[in-house]
Amino acid sequence: MSNGPERLGLVLVVCGPSGVGKGTLLARLRRQYPNFAFSVSCTTRAPRPGERDGVDYQFVTRERFEALRAEGHFAEWAEVHGNLYGTPKAPVREHMAAGRDVIFDIDVQGALQLREHFPDGLYVFILPPSMTVLEARLRGRGTDSEEQVAKRLKNAIGELRQAGGFDYLVVNDDLDVAYDDLRAVYKAGRLAARRQPTLLDDLLAQVPTRGVAS
Repeated sequence: MSNGPERLGLVLVVCGPSGVGKGTLLARLRRQYPNFAFSVSCTTRAPRPGERDGVDYQFVTRERFEALRAEGHFAEWAEVHGNLYGTPKAPVREHMAAGRDVIFDIDVQGALQLREHFPDGLYVFILPPSMTVLEARLRGRGTDSEEQVAKRLKNAIGELRQAGGFDYLVVNDDLDVAYDDLRAVYKAGRLAARRQPTLLDDLLAQVPTRGVAS
């Protein structure tokens, strides 16, 4: 019998424009599958009250971050509001080797960077049923100004133009249907033969060497 993990872990990457309902879908997936692993990202911003180094983020100086980036330490990185954020490659690979799945809620550019390092992952883009519905959802939140809504819609168009580069497209018209579709992608990924490398060998090892027809 094999001593390795029964199943290799996978990377699940989920993207979608603001207002599409991605956060709600992912929260539901995490509730049903609470064993997702998370990679602690590096950032150059200062810790916020209650945040712990090595738990919420790895807090580093800009000089240290740039050195790590030059060394190829990150699977993806970005600069947001003057601060640098990056996902270290090694912990993700360690989780996968141990049979743990890693989930990413990330923007399109980050997803494209991740694909370079984890091409075997599941890349899912959440779509709105229409741009009219997306605009209505953004306005319905009541948290954005007209200027912010216009900016989010403009960004959404840019993201949608890149959605064809994803493996799976899930339309969030009905939340329950969209969740079933997202869960189906994840469950199918878990069952892929390449992620269960020892399954057949372990089963065949139980076959008696005598008295069994070939």
